Amino acid sequence: MHYLVSASEGPGFASPEETLKVLEDLVLPLFESLMRLEGEKKILAGGVPLGDRAVVFITDAASHDEVDRMLRGLPMWGLFKWDVIALETFAGRAAQEREFVQRLAQALA
Repeated sequence: MHYLVSASEGPGFASPEETLKVLEDLVLPLFESLMRLEGEKKILAGGVPLGDRAVVFITDAASHDEVDRMLRGLPMWGLFKWDVIALETFAGRAAQEREFVQRLAQALA
């Protein structure tokens, strides 16, 4: 199953020293983890919205629980606001709509 994941409201910086620490200790390890997940084909596509302290990606996972564990394993997990949307496939939704149309047409006949 595919999930659209977005993380927003990432940390800001109060000083150059804090900027350096957050980037070295949190941001760069986060990107390393995300690139590793891309290499493992767990993240299918994604990136950073231009000029934002956020990340967005599509992940492939067998369950909601797997997505939750993956996110909780990321550096900075607790510093972002996470939104996760389970995505139905186009084919799956089309099949449901065809079934509905057939039942509705039979009921109206």
